Amino acid sequence: MQNELKIERLNNQNCEQVIGLILPIQQIEFNVDIDLAAQPDLLDIETNYDATGGAFWGAWLDGELIGTIALIAVPEHHSGAIRKMFVKKEFRGKALGLAQALLETLIAYSLEHNLKELYLGTKDILQAACRFYERNGFAQVDMEKLPSYFPRMAVDNVFYSLDLKPA
Repeated sequence: MQNELKIERLNNQNCEQVIGLILPIQQIEFNVDIDLAAQPDLLDIETNYDATGGAFWGAWLDGELIGTIALIAVPEHHSGAIRKMFVKKEFRGKALGLAQALLETLIAYSLEHNLKELYLGTKDILQAACRFYERNGFAQVDMEKLPSYFPRMAVDNVFYSLDLKPA
């Protein structure tokens, strides 16, 4: 069947495809000064994500990896860090709703695993990403107010949190 979009968990067998999606977006499209050496987690998804109680998901369309999102769980604090949210340029936007579907997958998983708060870091130049998180209820957090256990990436300069506790 053509154009079948599916989101599924990734593992170490997918590392090469994940790297092939993420690095060009970071380095070429957005000129972020980061390389694979600064992201060793991409070489061992199972240890860096699954072993924490988190997960790494990929969106596939006709056998091509077109989007990712990952969660590092911090179960002792009932929280998690969203990482590696990337969608290939030609698949962005509301028409396909891929970023939204990836985020909803991660949030549903977080709720199922009793996480109460999610954190993430991004760059201020990624204005569309910032607006996307804000539309989804994320609140900006000063870097100094991030919890000590939050795994901060050196290139990030804008941070968000999402309260998952029932109102």
